[in-house]
Amino acid sequence: MNEVSVVREGWLQKRGEYIKTWRPRYFILKSDGSFIGYKDKPEVSIDPSQPPLNNFSVAECQLMKTERPRPNTFVIRCLQWTSVIERTFHVDSKEEREEWMRSIQAVTNSLKSQQQDEEPMEIKFGSPSDSSGAEEMEIAVSKSRSKVTMIDFDYLKLLGKGTFGKVILVKEKATGMYYAMKILRKEVIIAKDEVAHTVTESRVLQNTRHPFLTTLKYAFQTNDRLCFVMEYANGGELFFHLSRDRVFTEDRARFYGAEIVSALEYLHSRNVVYRDLKLENLMLDKDGHIKITDFGLCKEGITDGATMKTFCGTPEYLAPEVLEDNDYGRAVDWWGLG
Repeated sequence: MNEVSVVREGWLQKRGEYIKTWRPRYFILKSDGSFIGYKDKPEVSIDPSQPPLNNFSVAECQLMKTERPRPNTFVIRCLQWTSVIERTFHVDSKEEREEWMRSIQAVTNSLKSQQQDEEPMEIKFGSPSDSSGAEEMEIAVSKSRSKVTMIDFDYLKLLGKGTFGKVILVKEKATGMYYAMKILRKEVIIAKDEVAHTVTESRVLQNTRHPFLTTLKYAFQTNDRLCFVMEYANGGELFFHLSRDRVFTEDRARFYGAEIVSALEYLHSRNVVYRDLKLENLMLDKDGHIKITDFGLCKEGITDGATMKTFCGTPEYLAPEVLEDNDYGRAVDWWGLG
């Protein structure tokens, strides 16, 4: 493991996130990506008696230079857990700004190179001795020829937020394509006992290809997050459209129904039962076609005639056999469609 060293340190003017005033801060940039700010210059680079005022990572950041609101300003945009944050700094000269930006970019590139040298194929949850649960506690996350990381995207806006993380609209720098990036926090997944559902969602996304199912473009991980880069269905939820229009015409309902049937039949042909069909999980793409999302409650390996017992789904859409705690099969998807 490489020893962490100080790459650059010095005084910067930092703009407040909420109260937009400028304050002098002594920042230390380290080779592990940590960027730490102090009110006063510390006697040593790590001084436990002097806690930092600012502490974030430039490991997967974007750098921007600007002359507003002051000359020689630069902005660092990065992900802190699952939030996109921006921090604004100002220095006295263009030369000093260039030196800081070069140093930060060098650290970012170095960390990206190290990450690409690591094997990203499996994520292990829990300790090696943990054998609880019948589900395999690992997840294949990336089989792409070129390894992708968070730095390969521009983060544009928050699309949704839930218990386990967020979905952010992103733009891939290399292609200009827009995607929905689902970012999940590993610690929350483990704490909420959702490992098996996350494993299932990843496998189903990777192993299915159908025009009316959401497509997975990339999947990768960081130390504390799982990231699924998926097709962006920008037409909105079917729930929104039905709430707005109140009633669909028969032709429109038939059109959507046919596409949902096609997608469910495809899943069933691959021995997958969806189990969570509802309006909120039905999106529309730019051309108005159905895109089924959220595969966390899918059950794999269910052949025709096989049954399940697990009580799961959304109450308003549950089939009678599920509500009555009886064994059930693929037919629960058709009940949800009805």
